[in-house]
Amino acid sequence: MSGIVVVGSANIDQVFRVDRIPSPGETVLSRSLNTALGGKGQNQAVAAARAGVATTFVGAVGDDGFGEMVRSGLAADSIDVTHLKTTGKPTGTALIAVDNTGENTIIVEAGANTDVADLTAADSAAISAASALVMQLEIPLATVISAAKIARAVGTKVILNAAPIQALPAELLENLDILIVNEHEAAELAKDNGLSDELDGIGERLLGLVSTVIVTLGSKGAALHRVGSEPVIVPAHRVTAVDATGAGDTFCGAFAAGVVEGMMLDDALRFAGAAASISVENHGAVPSIPHREAIETRLK
Repeated sequence: MSGIVVVGSANIDQVFRVDRIPSPGETVLSRSLNTALGGKGQNQAVAAARAGVATTFVGAVGDDGFGEMVRSGLAADSIDVTHLKTTGKPTGTALIAVDNTGENTIIVEAGANTDVADLTAADSAAISAASALVMQLEIPLATVISAAKIARAVGTKVILNAAPIQALPAELLENLDILIVNEHEAAELAKDNGLSDELDGIGERLLGLVSTVIVTLGSKGAALHRVGSEPVIVPAHRVTAVDATGAGDTFCGAFAAGVVEGMMLDDALRFAGAAASISVENHGAVPSIPHREAIETRLK
């Protein structure tokens, strides 16, 4: 086995720079508009590839100009796009407003991402041949479950970034090796499963669902929780953030790359944290994702 397969979403991001995020009913003027590659699946695939690991992307785009942008963009990062299909729906699109502090608000039209379904024999073979399968929740949940079962059956490590959060059935949870969530997602998942949603100790409580849980803590870093082990907190790098868009995805893709390379989980967390810290210093999702050399420099 070798490399990473990402089964997930691909969007085009329309990013508006604003002085502040508008309140309901308010109109604000944008200082600029940029069009860039995005979508949680695409972001994580690019992050894994730029971190130095062979990456394959399974997803869907529309038969439109945005679809061609996605396909050529992934290929430019040497990502295998033979499993990226074209459908009759428009390519997924995200409207993103980013304020002066780097905070953002996002509206997503899934478009072709809803057609990431009915995994083919070739898709299944790619998953089975990979060292790790990485997924998120911007595609149909049935596809996520199906891919997880395929991977688990052959020993491919299954990593799920449960975002955007939704209720996760037992047939998915029992086929996960590693769950990655932020504090909000962790609280929602705990509540959905009859657990306390208090943030204190929430990672440990989620170990009743998945044997390894990573809770990202934003500017506080990330926490690693494993059954039978003490929690490990990896502090975040101190940086001046200009845009948080895609930082979590950068973390997930880089973490998966570290795992596939054989890093200990806490070292993979440090590697991922360094990648994410570089991401927030730059604008955009895919445009802000660092390459391996930059990550290693930050770690030093």
